[in-house]
This record gives sequence, structure tokens and C-alpha cells, in this order.
Amino acid sequence: MIVKLRRRNARYPDLSPHQQYMVIGIEADAFRILNDEGRPYLYPARLFEVVNPREPADWATEIGEDGERYAYPPPLNSSGFFEDFFEADKEAVATFWRVLNQRLAAA
Repeated sequence: MIVKLRRRNARYPDLSPHQQYMVIGIEADAFRILNDEGRPYLYPARLFEVVNPREPADWATEIGEDGERYAYPPPLNSSGFFEDFFEADKEAVATFWRVLNQRLAAA
């Protein structure tokens, strides 16, 4: 899935207006994207216009108790994965960059 930021938002200075971003995953209906600083953060979906809605066929998708959607590539879909990533767990960091590089090469 490819999205672009609708307009500059002072709350999110790490995103550029009209820049296209590849959605890495969806968590509680928010988009996880690689921002302009190269960090995989979550952002409200309402900030973006969907340019290409096609999602990878291998995403593992779940619906939460309140109807919110979660979808990630299987290697990134374990509970606590991004907490481990941000705590610089070597295995999580290596897994993230391997998966992201595979996705970018296929794009």
C-alpha cells in the first residue's frame, strides 16, 4: 500500500507533504511507515491519501475487539516486535531491515 501525506502537519514534522510512503503495516487502523528520518513510526491514517491500496498478499491480518485492524508481514507480526526494535534488540532490528529491503526490492 502506498500513501501520501495530504498536507504539512506541525504535530508530525518528520513527514513531508505530498511525499509518497510505503505502508509497512497497520496497527489499530494507524499506518506504520518509514518516516523522513528513517524510523518506522505509527501515524493516523486520516493524515494520508491512499495512492495505491494494494497490500501484500502475505500480510497476516487480525481484527481487534473494537473492530480495529492489524496487518503486518508475518516476520513483523509478533506481539512486542516493534518494542524490541526500538529497544535495539539485534534480532528484531535485523529482521525489520531484512523484511523492509525485500519489500522495497519487490516494489
